[in-house]
Amino acid sequence: MTLERTLSIIKPNIVAKNLIGKIINKFEITGFKIIGIKMIRLNKQQVENFYKLHINRYFFKDLVNFMISGPIIVAILESENAIKLHRELIGDTNPLKALKGTLRAEYADSYTENGFHGSDSEKSAMFEINYFFRKDEIFSGVN
Repeated sequence: MTLERTLSIIKPNIVAKNLIGKIINKFEITGFKIIGIKMIRLNKQQVENFYKLHINRYFFKDLVNFMISGPIIVAILESENAIKLHRELIGDTNPLKALKGTLRAEYADSYTENGFHGSDSEKSAMFEINYFFRKDEIFSGVN
């Protein structure tokens, strides 16, 4: 089996709660290798471009406002089946439906302020990773 990459975002509410280290530790314990990571603060245009697939959804405006409300952590996680494994770890988008033990069940505040983002396919992972990281910011295979 080949290694796969996924983009993970720790959203503003989780950053504000000072849970970054706990979440990163959970990624590593789960078996992910972090091959790129940084804290950034997005502006409205960056969020709108990133979430453009959702532009006509009822939650889009609230999502944009939430994502510009504070800094986020963006990370590239690498493992076998990274996309599926990460999505299982973060849980359902609606924290009320998220399984016990998932990050959203434990830390999310609401459907909009659900704490985390994870790529949903290899195609979206490639777009999302390239959206936030240059090639020289990715450190796969480095000892």
